Parts: sequence; C-alpha cells; structure tokens
Amino acid sequence: MRSKQFNTDCEGPISLNDNAYELTKHFIPNGDRFFAQISKYDDILADILKRPGYKAGDTLKLILPFLKAYGASNGTIKEYSSNNMIIVPGADATLKYIGSRMPSFIISTSYEPYLNALCDYIGFDRRHVYCTKLDLDKYMIDIHEIKRLKEIHEEIDSLAKLEVPTDIRCFDELPDEVKKVVKRLDEFFWEEILSMKSGEMLKEVNPVGGIEKANAILHSLKATGNDLHDVMYVGDSITDAQALDLVKRSGGVSVSFNGNRYAVNKAEIACISGHTIVISIIAYIFSLGGKEMVMELAGDWSIDSIKRHRLDRMLIDQLLHIYPGSLPKVEVIRGGNIDRLTKESESFRKTLRGKEAGSLG
Repeated sequence: MRSKQFNTDCEGPISLNDNAYELTKHFIPNGDRFFAQISKYDDILADILKRPGYKAGDTLKLILPFLKAYGASNGTIKEYSSNNMIIVPGADATLKYIGSRMPSFIISTSYEPYLNALCDYIGFDRRHVYCTKLDLDKYMIDIHEIKRLKEIHEEIDSLAKLEVPTDIRCFDELPDEVKKVVKRLDEFFWEEILSMKSGEMLKEVNPVGGIEKANAILHSLKATGNDLHDVMYVGDSITDAQALDLVKRSGGVSVSFNGNRYAVNKAEIACISGHTIVISIIAYIFSLGGKEMVMELAGDWSIDSIKRHRLDRMLIDQLLHIYPGSLPKVEVIRGGNIDRLTKESESFRKTLRGKEAGSLG
C-alpha cells in the first residue's frame, strides 16, 4: 500500500485561538468589533463578489495597517502569541501520534510569529509548516499616516454592522445597507490605504488562505512523493474550503472539524468534538486501510464498528476514557444531512471557541 500523509489547518483543529482576531482586539480600540466587520467584508469579497486577486483569509493583510498604526511590532506580536496559546484538548498528542505514522503538515492562514510560538509549544517541526509570512517592522509610516489610519478605523467602527443572509449569491442581492458599507470599505482599502505607505502591506503580504492552502497541499506532495488521493486534510473555515474540495475531488479524505458552513459544504466527513482523539482515529484508519476504510467507519460510527476496524487498542482506551458515555459525532456528509450537520457543527464551534471567534468565517 502507498504511504499516506496528514495535512491540517491550525486554528480550529489544533488551537482554539483566532490569533489575528485576538491581536486586533488587544492592540486596536474596539478591535473585536472592528475585526468582525473586516472578516465579514472578507467573506463578501471572497465568496460573493469573487473579487479578482482576492482570496478568503485576506482579512489578515487588511488589518495590518491598523495594527501598525496602533503600535504592534514583530516583537509584540510574538510575545502576545506566545503568552496566549490555547490548544484544542488532545491536539499535541494527536499530532505526535499521527506524525509517528505518516508525514504531517500544518497549513495555516495565521501569521508566522504565531505558528513559530505554536511549534515551540507542542514540539512540531517548523519545516512542515505553511503560514503567512510577516515582517511588520519593515513598513515605516509617519505620524500623519498613523493619524489618518486611526481616523479611518473610527469611521469603520461607526459603520452599520455587516449582516449577510446565508442564501445571497451575488452583490445585487445584498441588502442596500450592506452595499453602502461594502462600497465605503472598498474606498478605504482599495483607493485610500492602497495609495499610502502602509498600502505596501496590502500589496506584499500574502495570507495563506483559499487557493494558497490548496497550493500548499500540492507543494507538500513534492516532499513526500505522494498523490492527492494519499492526503487526509482537516479544516474548519472558509480559508479551508478550496483545500477540502481539492482533496475530496481527488480521492483523498476531507474532514470538517467543528467547521462552519463553508467547511462542512466542502468536506466529506463532519467531526463535532471537543477533543482531537477522533482525528487520531480517522488518521490511523486512513493509514491502515485508505479512504474506503475511513468512509466505512464514518458511515457506521460506533464502538462496535471501531473495534471491528482493528483500531489501535491504545486509541480505543483513550476514546472510552475521554467519552465514557456517548461518542462525539463523526458522520459522512450527504445532501440529506448537510443542513443539520452545519447547524450542529456551527453551534458546537461557538461553544468551544467562544461566540465571537466561533462566528467568524
């Protein structure tokens, strides 16, 4: 049998942080509301408008001029990230266990300082990490630009909250109030800020989201010599949608772990769990019997089925210790259950990660 490999997003499947959201909340006044507004704008640009050259996750470059204006630096971002690391229960053990069975990679939209801190925290090989490169200190902006960026932040903070119905398919279907806010944000980012010194951040920083995550999977195959059907990918958000879809269409295993609607819509298996032991189990089965065995187990998810699939006894003992009653949910995503699974997954996601971070795209 060919070798397999494990590729995973970071925030969601491994950590409970939303580092960019937390940095914005920490450095910028009313940063939680500000980030939520820019994140929703990101969803609109990427998923509804499909703006050329824009991809899901580019929120991480849109917030950079404001982080800079309010005093963030390479050092303070690294320090904050190191001091505020929150790991999903079991994630460090899961990565070690899976890494002992097959090559493993982290593909994250998050900034490099955060991923460096996470690798130090859990002992993961940084050479197997794809993330958003960032050197905030190289961008020099004067006091006049700082003043203007703070004024723009205040105006964005005063705009009506972006609320987008889930069934919207194009810009013309958006509510008029939403259209007005989007057009004003377009003016700020793609006209005014783009012409500033800090606009260089919008041109040069390339967040690893959307197609970049799919490309990272392809790049990881060069290191392993595998094909796409040898890949198991775990994701949870809009930035994972293209990676999940690529793996699914190519015969690999695509897993939504406490995912939002974007992830559930593109994955084949939904996991709803407060512990990563379920990822360990699916990865073990994948390494043992490939996709066919994984889908068979996910289609009949029960202790009896797990035992029949020759699961590692250690994993069974751990699973029963963590979940002595009912098992966490693992289910194959189909047309008839996708709406239910989306609601259940998004609800649990907010419980696990907090309402604010769990509601972000």
